[in-house]
Amino acid sequence: MAERADSITAVPGIRVGHWTDRRAATGCTVVLCERGAVGGVDVRGAAPGTRETDLLRPGNLVEEVHGVLLTGGSAFGLDAASGVMRYLEERGSGLHFGGQVIPIVPAAVLYDLGIGRPARPDAEAGYRAARAARAGAVAEGSVGAGTGATVAKLIGRDRALKGGLGTASEHLETGVIVGAIVAVNAVGSIRDPRTGRVVAAPRGDDGRFVNVDRFLRTGRAWPQPEPLPEPGPENTTIAVVATNAALTKAQANRLATVCHDGFARTTWPAHTRGDGDTIFALATGEVEVDAIGYTALEAMATRAVERAILRGVQLATGLAGVPSCEEWTSTRRV
Repeated sequence: MAERADSITAVPGIRVGHWTDRRAATGCTVVLCERGAVGGVDVRGAAPGTRETDLLRPGNLVEEVHGVLLTGGSAFGLDAASGVMRYLEERGSGLHFGGQVIPIVPAAVLYDLGIGRPARPDAEAGYRAARAARAGAVAEGSVGAGTGATVAKLIGRDRALKGGLGTASEHLETGVIVGAIVAVNAVGSIRDPRTGRVVAAPRGDDGRFVNVDRFLRTGRAWPQPEPLPEPGPENTTIAVVATNAALTKAQANRLATVCHDGFARTTWPAHTRGDGDTIFALATGEVEVDAIGYTALEAMATRAVERAILRGVQLATGLAGVPSCEEWTSTRRV
């Protein structure tokens, strides 16, 4: 039996491509579903940067999505979606309306402008990411939308660690497959919800992770010579969850909502005023599910999100002066 892919591409018809600029510490990631998929979305952060999210709401006309863009570059990075649309149009993938082909490509951005040289993904970057999209193994860590991602910024960017992009999948005995891909750029710390182990937290002066719970209980700024600026919109984690289950638009939106539990269980704190946390859901419609099957899908989709977040941080490499958690923990005092 062939080994199951532990990535979002385990879902038949899903392909992933990256465009990465390590000098600029930015990039974008494209999730393609050229045959079309029912789409949903849930935005929980208070500082989102998104495109085409309203059309995914239940009751709105468009039912079909052909790709999703996750990108760095803050609001500028949304331009990369135009390149993805161009790629899909060339392949005849999109809504056929009035003699035209109109690809539907929702998008979400994260803020990575604070590291690397000044640059951001544009339409050409989106086109290249789409052209590079493949099924099978997906590059993870400091690639694509995770290139300039950072985590553990609660007490200042100078104590942050490298975030990244991760993916994982879960397989049910019913034939349902669900996968997630996440670009992890959180203000909060990262911990494994199954063990409670802290994977990444602000770097302390004593060579250990800062105890974030203890810091938050003080309700005060971290003591330092100059006060920290008020947290800004620099902390977005963005994701796509895909499944081969047959879902309605309302169910796809509900799946995106439930999957935010995966954010909350691995990131502390999450969904803050300075976050733009966003999850897209895609359903390709190959396997019918009943009420019990849908509940199982929600649970395992959330598990895939949790594992993808952990992988994105654990597989990241240091970049632009920000060390990865593996690099820092291997050299710090125990």
